Amino acid sequence: MAKKGQTFNHYPHELKTEAIRLNVDEGWTYRRIMEHLGISDRHRFKIWMRKYKQLGEFGLMD
Repeated sequence: MAKKGQTFNHYPHELKTEAIRLNVDEGWTYRRIMEHLGISDRHRFKIWMRKYKQLGEFGLMD
């Protein structure tokens, strides 16, 4: 749940597609991708993967 005054990270579409590409095409682990690209929330990355598997490239658009 969001707290008053909390700020949220916004990740650009290019970063999302690069993270998906590294996982799907290159076989990188979630942890390695998160460290390499500076993604702070593992749960957020799992959501991107689920949306990509369901909707393809369109699932990553905001």
